[in-house]
Amino acid sequence: MTDVDRSFDAGAALFGNRFLIDEVPTREFPEHGMTATDALRLVGEDIALEGDPARNLATFVTTWMEPEAQKIIATNLHRNFIDHAEYPRTAEVEQRCIRMLADLFHAPGETTGARTQGSSEAIMLGSLSLKWNWRKRREAAGASTANPNLIFGGDVHVVWEKFCRYFDVEPRIVPLRPGKYTIGPEDVEPHVDENTIGVAAVLGTTFTGHRDDIVGINDLLVRIKAERGLDVPLHVDGASGGFVWPFLYPDSKWDFRLEQVRSINVSGHKFGLVYPGVGWLIFRETADLARDLVFEENYLGKTDATFTLNFSTGSAMVLAQYYNLIRYGREGYTYIMRNMQQNAELLADKLEAMGQFEVIGRHDEQLPLVAFKLNGDYPYDEFDIAWQLSAERGWMVPAYTLPPDAEDVTIMRALVKETMSREHVDTLARDIEQACATLQAKGGAHESERRKVVLGPGF
Repeated sequence: MTDVDRSFDAGAALFGNRFLIDEVPTREFPEHGMTATDALRLVGEDIALEGDPARNLATFVTTWMEPEAQKIIATNLHRNFIDHAEYPRTAEVEQRCIRMLADLFHAPGETTGARTQGSSEAIMLGSLSLKWNWRKRREAAGASTANPNLIFGGDVHVVWEKFCRYFDVEPRIVPLRPGKYTIGPEDVEPHVDENTIGVAAVLGTTFTGHRDDIVGINDLLVRIKAERGLDVPLHVDGASGGFVWPFLYPDSKWDFRLEQVRSINVSGHKFGLVYPGVGWLIFRETADLARDLVFEENYLGKTDATFTLNFSTGSAMVLAQYYNLIRYGREGYTYIMRNMQQNAELLADKLEAMGQFEVIGRHDEQLPLVAFKLNGDYPYDEFDIAWQLSAERGWMVPAYTLPPDAEDVTIMRALVKETMSREHVDTLARDIEQACATLQAKGGAHESERRKVVLGPGF
């Protein structure tokens, strides 16, 4: 090592970070380590290049929690949730959350459920239970267990198609169409037969924030059970809406108040207001969980019943979810959801006042978001506006096409979350208006500027 190298290393240690000018490790496993300070600064400098979560209106995932909740998370990251023998109080907290959510969703009696990494795992587990229960019913009737199918609309999260592919179930997908972005009983009925393991209905789609006609689908399945003897369960995908509808629309029946609703998933890390990742699967009754999916295991001196796809994971987010449930209660969650809804309505008012946007499904039951699209022919499109907002103003507002058969429809969506204030709404509306004015003056975006990347609806 030369004197210059030694001088540089001494200067970096005293005044800064050697990776301000050195290439950072990206491919090969490092031969040598570095100081904790250097590692901290290196990671921090990388993350500094990312967008501001407070201006990310694409994601449903929680980006802010109270300092007290953050303290709980920080002090429990090292605690392995699955070790119930060593951490029995954490296991008890999980059961408290399950019981509270079952009560929130109007479960009629004793029930069960599971904490998951998110709604994707919860949907996989819930769908597996649908398949196992269907297979048991078919075997009891001496009928074939080949060719199971699952019915859902094109408005679902991609995890539903993943489940069907991974676990050999035929997906019967109801396509959307322009002007109709959810499904109802008339869409489901032609697809139901003796091999249908269940129907999935969405409470708060990621595309427009609306819900499927869950009451109508339930009534259809009740009629089919009476007329045809087919007991087809209904699973509600409440990933986003499960923590919204009980507080904004408490009289709206979508949950276990409906006879055929047998299971519900909800994401704690969305409107449950917890950092990722935590989700929940709640069954109507204990019998709705297929017992063949529950493993009795002797692990570290204690026999546990486990029903998960994941195993080791931190306890922090379960404890953070419990913190939120007891911190806010019904009153607090209602206050937060109403604030978000009010700001969403304000943003919708401002967009409509501009005269060039159509707000989709306004005044229906909806998540606190605004889905909108251009209402005519302009020299620019929704992707151009999204690019202008991102590149020039720092907002992440997704533009995307809808699923088949509405793929010709392009919309934008601004999600209004807890941290989005009235001033933020005013600023966003001005920025959207100015972005349109800039594009109009330029005659649209130049080809080199166009970034027609489907950002996705922000799962």
